[in-house]
Amino acid sequence: MIKIYNTMTRKKEELKPINQNKIKLFVCGPTVYDESHIGHARTYISFDLITRYLKNQGFSVFYLQNITDIDDKIIKRASELGVEPIELARKYEREYLDDMRVLGVENVNYYARATEHLPEIINQIERLMANDFAYETETGIYFDESSFPEFGKLSRRNLEDLNIHRISPDDTKRNPGDFALWKKRDDEPFWDSPWGKGRPGWHIEDTAITEEYFGPQYDIHGGGLDLIFPHHEAEIAQMESISGEKPMVRYWMHTGFLNVKGEKMSKSLGNFLTIRDLLQEYDPEVFRFFVLSTHYRSPIDFSQSALEQSKNSLDRIYKFMENIDELIESDLYENNDYDDKLIRKLLFTRSNFLKAMDNDFNTPEALSIIFNSIKDFNREINEKNVSKSILKRVKLFLLEWGEIFGFKLHSINDADDRTKELIDILIDIRGKLRDKKDWELSDFIRSKLNDLNIILEDK
Repeated sequence: MIKIYNTMTRKKEELKPINQNKIKLFVCGPTVYDESHIGHARTYISFDLITRYLKNQGFSVFYLQNITDIDDKIIKRASELGVEPIELARKYEREYLDDMRVLGVENVNYYARATEHLPEIINQIERLMANDFAYETETGIYFDESSFPEFGKLSRRNLEDLNIHRISPDDTKRNPGDFALWKKRDDEPFWDSPWGKGRPGWHIEDTAITEEYFGPQYDIHGGGLDLIFPHHEAEIAQMESISGEKPMVRYWMHTGFLNVKGEKMSKSLGNFLTIRDLLQEYDPEVFRFFVLSTHYRSPIDFSQSALEQSKNSLDRIYKFMENIDELIESDLYENNDYDDKLIRKLLFTRSNFLKAMDNDFNTPEALSIIFNSIKDFNREINEKNVSKSILKRVKLFLLEWGEIFGFKLHSINDADDRTKELIDILIDIRGKLRDKKDWELSDFIRSKLNDLNIILEDK
């Protein structure tokens, strides 16, 4: 039984997908106007881990993420740099995707661009207006917060109290907190709409995208803690107003802040660090380990010493795996009367590991279990109580852990074996090409192997 902390209810709840074992997961993606920072990475590594574990436990997960590729920030930055907004957006989108790949974030099924979903966005706005949840002014189309009495239920903020502290520069709005669904603009870039030229608001793109791929209701919505208000509140108001179906999302999940010296990382405070800057000094797996050493809901304090500690911890796991591989290849005896006891110990360890992960993906506890197991089995190895059979079981368990946490724990020997297999495949393909007298392509393969110092001679 997997339990998830639901931000809406403020408690852990048993995971029960809407459609049996199929899970629809949406996580708010980046606004691509600049390089992604390590705060972004914290959120996306966390949800990659969550997706990996759900798959490990037999769930089929469709992970959807949006790309905000049109926004006032993008337009402003593009103007400063003297480039087209869409050109700027595509540049930073590519960099973001490259950053995610390097960090091992590889379980997103589809990245949906806002600019490629304008018909869906316009359709949602039209339906909101038709049902008096939105209205038109000289400056755009706005959602009427007062039409949705439950606004604030996710953040547990009272709408009347919120409006006291809001100052609206737009005199055409009915309420200070009404937010833009469509901004009337005739400066580039703009799109045609029933209300004239303009651009979509930020909140509407997410519900338009999720409704297109998931329908009005789905299982999990994730993002950073800072998105709860007003962004996620706006999403709820939009979607539940249109569909009349509640809840829009069964489970709301939010990652804690990444802090630097106790303060939330931000450009204005000068404590901003991009993913690319970080990876110039540290291996991506070290940062991934650093992120997963803290529970996804807890704040995490970034520091060089914390990264060094993560590096040392990860090295310990790799060295243990290397030691296991050397022992498996050695003349270690096969039969051991002690095996049954060690098998039970390993099964108990794995059971506790899964219990920790089932408990709202408690990665710190899961890692503690892993390190205690390594310490325990190192002692058994030193006392010569471990057979090859047991070591192979331990290795399989650690490989499973590595797959869930996103670490490539294949040993050097494994890599060598795969390299030999790939070379054999190339030699076999080349032989078939020679049988067909395709000398040009067969010589090309031999030449490329030669470039890698792999000499192939026909005898």
